[in-house]
Amino acid sequence: MKFTQRLAYYLGGFSIGLIILMFFLNGKDASCDYGPNARTVKNISSKTINYSNEVSNFVINNSIDSSTVINLIKYGNVDFSKSNTKLDSCKIYHIDNLYKDKDILLRIENCDSIAKILAMSYINE
Repeated sequence: MKFTQRLAYYLGGFSIGLIILMFFLNGKDASCDYGPNARTVKNISSKTINYSNEVSNFVINNSIDSSTVINLIKYGNVDFSKSNTKLDSCKIYHIDNLYKDKDILLRIENCDSIAKILAMSYINE
C-alpha cells in the first residue's frame, strides 16, 4: 500500500472520529482546565462566594454588582508568588484583573466549601 493511500485512510478515520466526538460531546459541559491558573479559578468559581465587610463597602462605593465580581474572579490571573498556598485548611490567592481600565486586585480565601473575598482594591490608586 502506498503512502498516499495510508494517509487517506488515516485522515478519513480521523475525520470520522472527530465527527463522532462532536456528536456525542455536543451540549456537554466539558472543559480542559489543565493549567494551575485555570484549575484554581474554576475551583473558586464553583463555590459559594462571601464578602468581608471591607469588600462589601468597596463594592457598594464603586457600584460593582455580584456578577461583575464573579467575572473578575473567573477571567482573572492568579499571582501565585503573592498567594499563600502552603496553608492546610484555607489557601489565600491573589487574583489580578482589569475593571473599567483600572487594575484591580482580589485577595480570596479558598476553603473546602466557601470562598471568601478578604480584600478588593484598585492597584494604582
